[in-house]
Amino acid sequence: MKKKVLVIGGGAAGLMAAASAAEHGAAITLLEKMPAVGRKILITGKGRCNVTNIADIKTIIENMPGNGPFLYSALAAFSNSDLMAWLEKRGVPLKTERGGRVFPVSDRAGDIVAAFSRALDDLGVSVVTGQAVREIRVSAGHACGAVTADGREWPAEAVVLATGGASYPGTGSSGDGYRIAAALGHEIAPLRPSLVPLEVAEDWVADLQGLALRNVTVTASVGGRNLAAEFGELLFTHFGLSGPVILSLSNPVAAAIRAGTGGGEVLIAIDLKPALSVETLDKRLQRDFTKFARKQFKNSLGDLLPARLTDVIVDLSHIDPDKPVHQITKEERGRLVTLLKQLTFAITGTRPLAEAIVTAGGIRTKEINPSTMESRLVAGLYFAGEVIDIDGYTGGFNLQAAFSTGYVAGRSAGADNVENNNR
Repeated sequence: MKKKVLVIGGGAAGLMAAASAAEHGAAITLLEKMPAVGRKILITGKGRCNVTNIADIKTIIENMPGNGPFLYSALAAFSNSDLMAWLEKRGVPLKTERGGRVFPVSDRAGDIVAAFSRALDDLGVSVVTGQAVREIRVSAGHACGAVTADGREWPAEAVVLATGGASYPGTGSSGDGYRIAAALGHEIAPLRPSLVPLEVAEDWVADLQGLALRNVTVTASVGGRNLAAEFGELLFTHFGLSGPVILSLSNPVAAAIRAGTGGGEVLIAIDLKPALSVETLDKRLQRDFTKFARKQFKNSLGDLLPARLTDVIVDLSHIDPDKPVHQITKEERGRLVTLLKQLTFAITGTRPLAEAIVTAGGIRTKEINPSTMESRLVAGLYFAGEVIDIDGYTGGFNLQAAFSTGYVAGRSAGADNVENNNR
């Protein structure tokens, strides 16, 4: 008789947990409250799905500021190489891009979801959508099933809770798992947004809404002390800043904001021309000004900047926009160079948790056995993915954590000889 395992949640961690448990011989039912599984996977990486990163385990841990060391056992059991082999075996060829980021060759996140759907079908997993879990049943200290919102009982010999975080609630990850786990006695670390856009004080940023800048260097600082710097793509929004570099910097920025403003104002500075030194950029401006000597200043930066950004830079330079280029002074040109190398914004906060890519906080790792993902409080209850208090930077690290913890949780839940020691 196969062991009956219930997996709650059809995101990355839940899909992998269901597949892993089935591969280890269990009979699996996966409950997903949305009409279809994998909704959040479909929007990751701008719909391309950055499934993992080719970095070694040590580097992956370093890119998980939220309790990274907890993942050593899970990554050893199911590494990025294991994940890539698993996907390619199931018909998803992969490619590696800048920073070691791994994507489907097709650039379609739907191919990842389709691969899991095929795998679960082949493994005989029963996927039931439109079923929101209300509570997990426990008998004599052992998880024995769940109850859905409609009052239906779902008996099981082991349960995997993989409901995701509290970001992008429209995909189904609305924080249900935290409430369910807390009801069983688990402590929930305070939830906060991770990998989240930033709001700025400067109202003129709205004029740049939708403008993307590539190959810029962005530095976060507080009280004159640099927190971190990133090189890559930035996106202006109506409220402030977004894009890959901003999401990566949002962790240290948010931490500085939470620490209070006693240390000084939190700033973001954009180097619009990081490949050019101050001296080289000044010479470049002199050449452009010579080329456009007969034009007004407001019409002289077209070779250097996008048109929409030009208008803003002209305004911020405090140089008369109608001034003939040949009349611009050395002091004014120096001021312009500084502006181009340090376009600075005062950060007033992060966007809400619902708009974050990842939720920081969650079920305390001290209450979970890292080798099995089993609860130390309730036997037969396992956790996987974002519901756990783990989070990482952009680059495929969060999805790898979800897949690795999902694999271990499923393997442990599906095995007949689950080790319950050291809970």
